[in-house]
Amino acid sequence: MTENKPFCISKWAVQAAWESVRANQGAAGVDGVSVAEFEQKLKNNLYRIWNRMSSGSYMPPPVKRVLIPKADGRQRPLGIPTVGDRVAQMVVKRYLEPQVEPLFHRDSYGYRPGKSALDAVGMCRLRCWRYDWVVDLDIRGFFDNIDHALMLHAVRKHTDCPWVLLYIARWLAAPAEAEDGTQIARTRGTPQGGVISPLLANIFLHHVLDEWLSRVYPGCPFERYADDVVIHCRSQTQALAVQAAVEQRLRQCRLDAHPEKTRIVYCRDSNRRQDHEHIQFDFLGYSFRPRGAKSRTGALFCGFIPALSTKASQAIVAEVRQWGLHRRSDRALEELARMYNSKIRGWLNYYGRYYPSALHPTFRHLNRRLVRWAQAKYKRFRDHPGRAWHWLRRVARSRPALFAHWSFGIAP
Repeated sequence: MTENKPFCISKWAVQAAWESVRANQGAAGVDGVSVAEFEQKLKNNLYRIWNRMSSGSYMPPPVKRVLIPKADGRQRPLGIPTVGDRVAQMVVKRYLEPQVEPLFHRDSYGYRPGKSALDAVGMCRLRCWRYDWVVDLDIRGFFDNIDHALMLHAVRKHTDCPWVLLYIARWLAAPAEAEDGTQIARTRGTPQGGVISPLLANIFLHHVLDEWLSRVYPGCPFERYADDVVIHCRSQTQALAVQAAVEQRLRQCRLDAHPEKTRIVYCRDSNRRQDHEHIQFDFLGYSFRPRGAKSRTGALFCGFIPALSTKASQAIVAEVRQWGLHRRSDRALEELARMYNSKIRGWLNYYGRYYPSALHPTFRHLNRRLVRWAQAKYKRFRDHPGRAWHWLRRVARSRPALFAHWSFGIAP
């Protein structure tokens, strides 16, 4: 019953939030409690969350700060809430999201039901054929620099629910906890890794960018996935004006465009041959640049086309290297396929949507790793890599569906 509680929050809402958190899994927070351990005392844990949220006494614990290496050598901080706090955040998300989702711009793709990163890449691909210029916008440290007052102001445009506003304010202010236990106060930003953070980011950028761009530059369509933004322009003059206006708009909202990563790009192809400093950009793991292509009639031409980016390729190769296949000689080839096919298939499904031939060099590296595994497992191949290659090719011909990339046409 909730009659004596200041906030009317249903126990069923907490139960449904838990089911979403359990389905998503995820790491433990600062309390070290995993999803499985939380479930061992599920009834008591969910009752405690409901009771405290309904009474207004729920205080979010610190988020666990984890540093993730970036491709440029720097580190990206992630904030991992406790399992219980993820349940509480999911209660608010499930309440607020149905109210704001219908209002979001059609070209906002990040963390939205029924939309995906590949949808954004596909639309960007079409518009790069129709528009000659792109503003490749990079918002510097977006998740770390969102102004809390402006964030709450944006949320209030969509709800006046007291408990939603109360707990969002508390989550924004919750400290982070470093590996050594030191607590880091936060006066700006919303931690990447939180359940509520992607929704808050979409609400904020809906007002800061999406609505503003549509109103001020209706002839310049865009794709936005969280804080990754591509804006299309008809001319270089228009692109320069849009870039300057967007940078000013971000400053007004206490954010900055990254001065080195934000750039104007010319979509060069067979019909657009103007010289320009920048003729490529990366968006959601795809690199857009001039590439050789073949028309439906078989004619060769140069198109401005997306394909697997160098950064994404390097990340795949690095992860495959971490698998240490050559050290798994105790495993059968079939076991390795079962262990890694879901990951391989995920890469192929995402990066193979556009210009799939770009995947071949990357996944040939995986074939080389399998050859090293064969050399470690079978003595007859140890000093004879050529024989190991010949053996692996025979396996691939006889069982092309064994590894996902073989059935994709990237056999050894």
